[in-house]
Amino acid sequence: MMKLNKKILTLMLVFGVCATAAVAQITVVTGDNIKKSEPIDELVFRAQYELKMLEDTTRSDSKPNSETMMLEVGKKSSLFYGYTTYLRDSVLMEDVKNNVSQELMAEHTSAYGNARITYRIYKNHPAGKVTTLDRIVTTNFRCEEKNDKPQWTLLPDTATILTYRCQKASCRFRGRNYTAWYTTEIPVSEGPWKLCGLPGLILKAEDNRGHYSFLCTGLQQFKESKPLLFNAKGYESISRKDLDKIYERYFKDPVGYVASTAPNVKVTVKDEHGNPIKNYTIPYNPIELPDK
Repeated sequence: MMKLNKKILTLMLVFGVCATAAVAQITVVTGDNIKKSEPIDELVFRAQYELKMLEDTTRSDSKPNSETMMLEVGKKSSLFYGYTTYLRDSVLMEDVKNNVSQELMAEHTSAYGNARITYRIYKNHPAGKVTTLDRIVTTNFRCEEKNDKPQWTLLPDTATILTYRCQKASCRFRGRNYTAWYTTEIPVSEGPWKLCGLPGLILKAEDNRGHYSFLCTGLQQFKESKPLLFNAKGYESISRKDLDKIYERYFKDPVGYVASTAPNVKVTVKDEHGNPIKNYTIPYNPIELPDK
């Protein structure tokens, strides 16, 4: 439950101590972080994916959590983002336009909960780069990297996904071994997350440990012109190495991280019986791992 006022943001998290589901990232959303976006490309189509991720690898009975993700493909670039975050921000934008109170704004956005995936990934924007935008608690970060594409091995296996004939490929990328299924019937070198570089759209991909998988569940082609939007005004530039350190610090001690970076935000973590949880951590299994 979140209660907002002008001087202090109070965020209370209530979880079961024995809960197997990982906790979503804490993100404090206010009207201040909704700004006007600018078009950077013209959309060609949108793909929807089901992302399954095993966030807690410390428990043998842990099961993957899922989140709906969207891939917007333009003529020159693409955007990958979580649908829950998109819905929450869309509602927030309307509230800002209508100048509603922060209390009502919090009530509206809390209906969607805290999304597990809060980042937005722009491939080939700027040209030759991958830009990740993320908001951790109250800070907006912009991470710009070289657009390194996986080195794929094409395999002879075939399958049918969403009525499309697909071919198999494999690679090692960002510390994980992936198998992917792509279709040349949609001849765009794109896919979910940072996976791309095949002679067709990737409709399915998973790592060999079963920690992360993407499955395309729908495609939408635009008949009318629609812009692909971008906005990084007010975002703090950060390297991938430093951003990873912040993620690690946050998940290891989310309450301490909030206290040190957002003193106007109060976080209370309680178990299912209402008792405070000390030394609270969030399971952390990042999709990007260091190559050994």
